[in-house]
Amino acid sequence: MTDDTQQQPAMIRDTFPVGPLQCNCTIIGDPITKKGIVIDPGGDADLILQRVQAHGLTIVALIHTHAHLDHFLASGELKEKTGAPIHLHKEDKFLWDALEIQCQMFGVPYKPVPDPDAWLKDDEALPCCDGVAMHTPGHSPGSMSFWFGDEKLLVAGDTLFRRAIGRTDLWGGDYSTIEKSIRTRLYTLDEEAIVVAGHGPDTTIGEEVRENMVIRGV
Repeated sequence: MTDDTQQQPAMIRDTFPVGPLQCNCTIIGDPITKKGIVIDPGGDADLILQRVQAHGLTIVALIHTHAHLDHFLASGELKEKTGAPIHLHKEDKFLWDALEIQCQMFGVPYKPVPDPDAWLKDDEALPCCDGVAMHTPGHSPGSMSFWFGDEKLLVAGDTLFRRAIGRTDLWGGDYSTIEKSIRTRLYTLDEEAIVVAGHGPDTTIGEEVRENMVIRGV
């Protein structure tokens, strides 16, 4: 006799820094279907693949919060090795196309990447764990955040950091736009939600609403 009240296993979430600029790459996986996505594969493709294999996942999509070089340097190699399609918001295609210039500016070795396979849209369902894409521009025109409501987890890319926000002095950045994205989209989420930033440690929505001195929510 089975126990119907038995709790379902928790969603797989593995976040770790990769690449020359230590972008946070996040693997999200369904523990039942073993389907997974990789968010922001910014380098160290072999390490990412090792972590994917350790979780026993099949990657079905490579998802990007935006197209600054440190968030997609390993995307081409991962696509080649997993067959997973690349997803990006269309408004960041100009940054994707400028990878070689970005690498020159930051002194990072350049390796071409293929074009994105699909364009992310606001409120689009992600192919794993009931995730939802949120268009949160400001750091770049096509910046996205990814919300996993059942887990109270937000992958915010470079839009929101612990006690800070993303730069707005790079191509396409705009302070008033990122402020609106944070106030109207992110700060309205559950205060207990964990925020995975594009760099550095996790935080929570509630902590940033109360303690982020750049954009305070109260």
